[in-house]
Amino acid sequence: MSTFISQLESKGIALPSELHNLLSSCKSYTVYNTVEELAVAATGGANNNSFEVSYDIPGKGVVKEVIVHKVSNGVSANYVDPYMRRRDPDTMAIADNFPTDKETFINRFGYPFDNLKGETFDWLKDQDLAVFLYFAGREGIGVGGIAIAPANAGFFAMGLAMLQVIIPSTNIPNDFTLDSIIYVAPTFRHTHFAGKQVVVHNRTANRHEIFAYNLYPGPSAKKGLYGALLTKGEKEGWITAHCSTVQAVSPYDNTTTFMHEGASGGGKSEMLQHILREENGQVMIGRNIISGEKRLINLPIFSSFNPVTDDMAMCHPSIQTGNGKLRVLDAENAWFIRVDSVLEYGDDPFLEKITIKPPKPLLFLNLESHPDGTVLIWDHTMDTPEKRCPNPRVILPREIVPNVIGHAVSVDIRSFGVRTPPSSIENPNYGIVGLFHLLPPALAWLWRLVSPRGHANPSVTEGTGMGSEGVGSYWPFATGKMVEHANMLLEQIISTPLTRYTLVPNQYIGVWKVGFKPQLLMREYLTRRGNANLRKEQYQEARCPLLGYELNYLTIEGAKIPSRFLKVYKQDEVGKEGYDVGAEKLYDFFKTELAQYLTPDLNPKGREIIEACLRGASVEEYDQMILPE
Repeated sequence: MSTFISQLESKGIALPSELHNLLSSCKSYTVYNTVEELAVAATGGANNNSFEVSYDIPGKGVVKEVIVHKVSNGVSANYVDPYMRRRDPDTMAIADNFPTDKETFINRFGYPFDNLKGETFDWLKDQDLAVFLYFAGREGIGVGGIAIAPANAGFFAMGLAMLQVIIPSTNIPNDFTLDSIIYVAPTFRHTHFAGKQVVVHNRTANRHEIFAYNLYPGPSAKKGLYGALLTKGEKEGWITAHCSTVQAVSPYDNTTTFMHEGASGGGKSEMLQHILREENGQVMIGRNIISGEKRLINLPIFSSFNPVTDDMAMCHPSIQTGNGKLRVLDAENAWFIRVDSVLEYGDDPFLEKITIKPPKPLLFLNLESHPDGTVLIWDHTMDTPEKRCPNPRVILPREIVPNVIGHAVSVDIRSFGVRTPPSSIENPNYGIVGLFHLLPPALAWLWRLVSPRGHANPSVTEGTGMGSEGVGSYWPFATGKMVEHANMLLEQIISTPLTRYTLVPNQYIGVWKVGFKPQLLMREYLTRRGNANLRKEQYQEARCPLLGYELNYLTIEGAKIPSRFLKVYKQDEVGKEGYDVGAEKLYDFFKTELAQYLTPDLNPKGREIIEACLRGASVEEYDQMILPE
C-alpha cells in the first residue's frame, strides 16, 4: 500500500474502490502538497522554461493542446485552439439518476455514462498522474476532495490548487472528508465529443464526482466545484451566490458593503476595480457612439474599498446573524480574474502592479508570453491576427490582494449587472437601463430568475441576443432543480429585509458607450449616501416597470450626472419610441424565461410575483409583494 493511501486511511478516509484501484495500477502518480510544486510541474520540471501539453489521439496523431511557459511572475498557458480559451456554456452533462433539470449524459450522447467511465479509468491507468487533496470553500464550510489529472497537465492542476485550498497530504485535517473527486481526461474531447468541452457530473449518495474532458479550468476546476457547492447547498437549504462583494468607505467614513451579482461578464470582477481618470484628471461617464461626444465629470476624491469576494460567496446559515441583512463569505482561495478591459499600460494600475511582480507565482491564461519573460496583462493572445481573445485571465491568490477581508460581512446593497447593447430609435434594443435603478425585493428576485447573459459576453464561446444564465445567474453550474433554487433565493430575499437592491447596466446606456462605469459611479454615490436611502423626490417609477425606480437626478461631489444617463428615453437618439420597443424586448424575454418556474413546487409567493409580472404589474404592485415584517 502506498504512503499516500496510508496517510488517508490514518485519518479515516477510505478511497472509493475504483480510485483505490486506479492509484494502485496506474503507470505512476505523484502527490503534490503545494502550489509551488505544481508550478514546477507545469513546465515539465525545474530545468524547463517551456513545455507543450500534447496527446497522441487515435486517428489524428499528436494533438498539441497548450503551450506553457515559465515566466518571471509565474506560469503562462496558451491554448492552441481558440475554442478552448473560454467556457462553452453547454459543457455540463449529468450522469446520475438524482433529480435534475439539466440534460443527462444518456439523453445527450445516447449511451450510459458507465461505459465511458470505464474507458476513462482505463486511459488514466496508462498515464503518469498528478494527485492532490483540496478543499473548496472557506472556514470549514464547503467540500473536500481529491484531484486526479495527467501529470503533463500540471498547469491545469496548478490552477485548480490555486482556486481551491490545496491540502498537504502530510497535514490532513482531522475533519477532512472526501466529498468530491475531479478526474481530468482531456483526450476524450477529441475521441468522444467532436472536439467540444464536456464536463460530466456524477452525484452519489456521499460524493460529487466531476469528469473533466477538457483543459480549460473554467467549467471544471472552478465552475465544476462551484456545482459541487451548489449541490451541497441544495441538499441543506443554502446558496453559494454568483457575485463579487466589496466594502466601500467614503471620504466621510461611511461604510457600505456591495454584493454585485450577474451572469458571466456582468461586472463582478470589475466591481473590485478602481475608477480610472482621463489625462486631465476628469472621469468619463461615456462616449456617444453616433456623435463621438464625450461626457466627463470632476470627482475630487474617490472612496476607498476593501475586496471581499470576486465571483462566489457562500450564504451559509452558520454565518447569518439575523440582523436583517444577508451575510456572505468568500467561497474561493483565489480569484479567476478576466482582464479583457485592460488594453494598455495604465488601464488598471492595481492589477498591473500586483501581477507584474507578485509575491507568489500566478497562473496566466490567454496572455502572450515568452520563456523567462514577464507576462503583461494587456498583451492578450490573439484569436486571429485582427481579434484579441476576449477572455484573458489571471488566477490571483486572495491572500496577496491588499486590504482583502477574510471574514463574513453584512450586505447593504445587492446590485445586479446586465450587459446591455447599444440602443437607438433606428436600432432599438434592451439597452434602456439607466445608470442605476432601485428595485423592490420582488423585482430583484425576478431579475435573478431570468439572469440575462447579455450583449457580447466575453466569457463563453457563443450565443447572441440576451440569452439567460438561469436562476441566480449560477444555473449553468448547478446540477439539481431550478425551482428549488428559485425558492431558496426568494426565501433568502424575504428573510433579509434590510438589504436593498439595485439594477445596473454595463457596456451601453442607449447610444452611450459606458463600459463598467455605471456600477463604479453607483458604488461612489451610494457609499456617500449610505444604504440607498434616497429622498422620495429623487426617484420615480421607471417608464418600464421591470426596471423598478429610475432616478430623477444624481449629483456626486457637486458633479451632476446628465438626465440622459438616468432616463434613456431622454436621449434624442432613442426617444420614447425606441425606449418602448426595448421595453417590449425585455418583457418578451421575462415572459419566456419565467414561465418555466410555474410548477407545483414553486413557493406560493413566488407564483404570485411571476403571475403579476406576466400580466404587466406596476412597480408599486411589486413593492407591496414583499414587505418587511
